[in-house]
Amino acid sequence: MGKATREAYGNALARIGKENTNIIVLDADLSKSTKTDTFKNVCPDRFFNVGIAEQNLISVGAGLAAAGKIPFVSSFAMFATGRAFEQIRNAVCYPKLNVKVCATHAGITVGEDGATHQSLEDISCMRTLPNMTVVVPADERETEAVVEWAASYEGPVYVRLGRAGVDDVTAEGYTFVPGKSTTLVDGSDVTIIACGALVGPAVEAAKTLAESNVSARVINMASIKPIDAEAIVKAATETGAIVTAEEHNIIGGLGSAVSEVVVANKPVPMEFVGVQDTFGESGTPKELMAKYGLTAKDIVEAVKRVITRK
Repeated sequence: MGKATREAYGNALARIGKENTNIIVLDADLSKSTKTDTFKNVCPDRFFNVGIAEQNLISVGAGLAAAGKIPFVSSFAMFATGRAFEQIRNAVCYPKLNVKVCATHAGITVGEDGATHQSLEDISCMRTLPNMTVVVPADERETEAVVEWAASYEGPVYVRLGRAGVDDVTAEGYTFVPGKSTTLVDGSDVTIIACGALVGPAVEAAKTLAESNVSARVINMASIKPIDAEAIVKAATETGAIVTAEEHNIIGGLGSAVSEVVVANKPVPMEFVGVQDTFGESGTPKELMAKYGLTAKDIVEAVKRVITRK
């Protein structure tokens, strides 16, 4: 198990922040948890804690962007996208300002904090906004690449980050490109398209399926918006069935985004591994991933079901 993507975010931000003096980091009194305190330690004059005021967090970020700065604003995903949705919509996306909303503690792997803190709808909320790019990095290396890209890109970005450690799946030398996916395992019988914390289990599921002579392609779809429609259509055409896997509500997230492409271009049977339109609860990340059907075993079962529908 590798680092949590929130840790990789903090490290990358501190590294590029020392080189790019236009980067300013804002936090809502959670810097130790979001790991923006790593940036604060090296660039204290460009770090600001706005307190527990997420709407103001986004608004201050918008003002800094309008003044030519590159603000990275962070809080827990539940509060960044939930409490400050109006500000992200009207103050950032509508004028297309250069604000990077990097939200941590997304999904049920927040764990014991329970349903009130487990954001399972943030991808859905953010990808509906015009001008917003939505990215869900899978591991440490990909997170670092995404942060580097975000700092150089002009426009609103939402980056979804997690609390728990995740499997390392990204190859050395990786460069993030919006709208492009990465094929981690080639296969011909079915395609598993995953993002974030479910990419590692997707790779594990492919290995298990191979033991039963099922050839599963695994695609890491970090870029949710824009999405890699070309790779999706290619996978649908060549493998004839798709399973999506995400640590998010199956409504509005990765699965919905993939199915929109599939139904418009190459309809094939699909199965959706994700939270089944319910709230989470308190528990360890491992317990919750098992209870809500987000394990490699659950992906294997979804693949078996979808293949029977080909």
